[in-house]
Amino acid sequence: MAFAPQARIDHAALRHNLNRVRQTAPGCKVWAVIKADAYGHGMLRVARTLTEADGYAVARLDEALELRRNGFQQRILILSACSTRAEFQAAAEAGLETVIHHPRQLDELLEGNDLKAPLPVWLKVDTGMHRLGFDPQSVAGVSERLAHHPAVGELHLISHLASADDPADPLTQQQCQQFFSLDPSPYRARSLANSAGILGVPESHADWIRPGIMLYGVSPFLDSRAEQVGLRPVMTLESRVISVKQCRAGETVGYGGTYRCPEAMPVAVIAVGYGDGYPRHAPSGTPVRVRDRILPLAGRVSMDMITVDARALPDIRIGDPAVLWGEGLPVEEIAERAGTIAYELLCGVTRRVPFIDCNLEETR
Repeated sequence: MAFAPQARIDHAALRHNLNRVRQTAPGCKVWAVIKADAYGHGMLRVARTLTEADGYAVARLDEALELRRNGFQQRILILSACSTRAEFQAAAEAGLETVIHHPRQLDELLEGNDLKAPLPVWLKVDTGMHRLGFDPQSVAGVSERLAHHPAVGELHLISHLASADDPADPLTQQQCQQFFSLDPSPYRARSLANSAGILGVPESHADWIRPGIMLYGVSPFLDSRAEQVGLRPVMTLESRVISVKQCRAGETVGYGGTYRCPEAMPVAVIAVGYGDGYPRHAPSGTPVRVRDRILPLAGRVSMDMITVDARALPDIRIGDPAVLWGEGLPVEEIAERAGTIAYELLCGVTRRVPFIDCNLEETR
């Protein structure tokens, strides 16, 4: 490890987490959700490891086309869908599948019959999230239009759970009831469950499931950690100690002097900051693992550096390895301290941080 941050990607953990998906929903096909550059892990590297998934789900057409350009022939679903006739044409030419969630999309798709091939469509119904999707009352009419048009290939039904991360929220059961009350006969397959649904709501599983955050080793539930639900962290953001200062009692540390040393103490400087994607608003006390000790953040996060209270590791040295999140330090905990969610931290690692692939070959 150099004296700068790096993100270590554990491909064995990716495979483990996909297996956890399979074990939890053994009768379901799996869309591996790799949108947003695979939640910050690198879309192509993740896709190469998750080839045993039944297909990939992305947010946008350009993500799907990048997969095709790089030789991936698996089924690919565009979740946020196409909007224009040209986009539908590109999706059809690339052999993609797309979601239809709005009347304008419907009109764009059905206005002609010049697609290279019939386009498989996932009709989205709004079962209670109220973000995208047709009202349940209109779904039958929309599916009738789609089912009899030559531009449309296989027709499927899809929806999205809004609150499955909170097992106490009754909305999840209401959404399941709404979704499965719709006539299934027009559809080849149905899909409802996200990561939280997969792990916590078996009745949401349907034909296809869509694991996202759980593939990357993050619990999809509120107040829960990955290990509690049998997942392993894929990304470990790590760096090294670059300086150790002996500070006097009463001296302040960092911009604004927001941390005041309660006694004479060592303060270690670690080469990582918000320029690398470490959350600027992480408060003093946020844990950092140096060697095998947890040390609390001391003072404000800078662009390139953080400072930690090193009293619990009196022999701390320049060059000691530091984990910001990942192996031995759950990203969920750092996100909670910083007032955000793990998704944002993982997606926010910046381009200047090199990625290191580990365990690429599966051991037998």
